[in-house]
Amino acid sequence: MTYFLHRTPSILHNVARASVVPGSSGGGVPASAGPVDPGLIEDLVAANRILADQGVLDGYGHVSVRHPGSPERYLLSRSLAPELVTTADIMEYDLDSNPVDQRGRSMYLERFIHGEIYKARPEVNAVVHSHSPAVVPFGVSSVPLRALYHMSAFLSVGVPLFEIRDAGGMTDLLVRNPDLGRALAKTLADKPVALMRGHGNVVVGSDIPLAVYRAVYTEVNARLQVQAIMLGGSITYLEPEEGQLAAINVGGTIGRPWELWKKKALGK
Repeated sequence: MTYFLHRTPSILHNVARASVVPGSSGGGVPASAGPVDPGLIEDLVAANRILADQGVLDGYGHVSVRHPGSPERYLLSRSLAPELVTTADIMEYDLDSNPVDQRGRSMYLERFIHGEIYKARPEVNAVVHSHSPAVVPFGVSSVPLRALYHMSAFLSVGVPLFEIRDAGGMTDLLVRNPDLGRALAKTLADKPVALMRGHGNVVVGSDIPLAVYRAVYTEVNARLQVQAIMLGGSITYLEPEEGQLAAINVGGTIGRPWELWKKKALGK
């Protein structure tokens, strides 16, 4: 059954009330990109809960997905702890991170992370921002985060570090405006993951399952790397060619953990 978001006031507003067409840069309220399959909304809700269950998100952090009806729109929960997100909490935004139908709901201050990355990366359809605990130390240390096993092979292309001081001087470390969002997107460039000094990281993917997978295994890799360092001696990291080959192989199996994680997360 087709799921019309504009028929559900708790999710998105009626397209007829909009004053700006999708893709427009004009003023006013941006228009909705229209109906979304319920399965995608369910996956977005599941992504929030999975990442909380996996210890990547806690009371903070957020996940978004590009609207399938328009590359100029994306979907993101209202400001809420990820584990508590339901379908009724999903809001639609334009790429300037203006809400289609706010209706008094609070919004994530750092929603600009999502909008600016979607602008810069047309192939990206899902974005995760987390304060992934094992990853944070690598953003403040001279030790780089590097892929050391096949499940995190996507890290072998390199993990850039976003230094917010370079973009905004002394700040509260939050990406709370478009300029900082653009600077973060520029640092991320064509990579799947970027660290945010003293803050966390951002992870992207072509769809929700891939972005969630990468966020989970970025955290796992960070924990394992710390353990390997604590053992002493040298560490054999993945070479770029190994990483490329492993990423191709693992990429075809992401549905396996996704279905497991989704079943557990939505069953709670």
